[in-house]
Amino acid sequence: MANPYQKYKTNSILSASREQILLMLYEGAIKFTKQALEATETNRIADRGKYILRAYDIVMELQLSLDHKIGGDLSKQLDQLYTYVLEQYTKTNMTGDPASLKSAIKVLENLYEGWQQAVEKIKTENEKKGD
Repeated sequence: MANPYQKYKTNSILSASREQILLMLYEGAIKFTKQALEATETNRIADRGKYILRAYDIVMELQLSLDHKIGGDLSKQLDQLYTYVLEQYTKTNMTGDPASLKSAIKVLENLYEGWQQAVEKIKTENEKKGD
């Protein structure tokens, strides 16, 4: 039998809107990057690699989901930021230098905050239309 928390998590993902899924992906990338940073700082190389790979996969998924036809300049800028973050993961994985992960966290947190504000704005506008 599946554990109740896992069932809850699965249901919350399946019932989430596209905007919520986007925010969840950022949350996951940030969480795994922070775990990789902690593993780097405590010299746990295997854990560093595991967490970098998880974060890398999420950021790669975000990058692959960009629609350059619709997104225009925004999608080009996001593409560049995602490429930068992926490069930071590779640098840390090769050198063990935590500075690259710190830089990746800053970028991801800034993007997350921006998307969070955009989602809130859309939600507020939709609520006003419903009145």
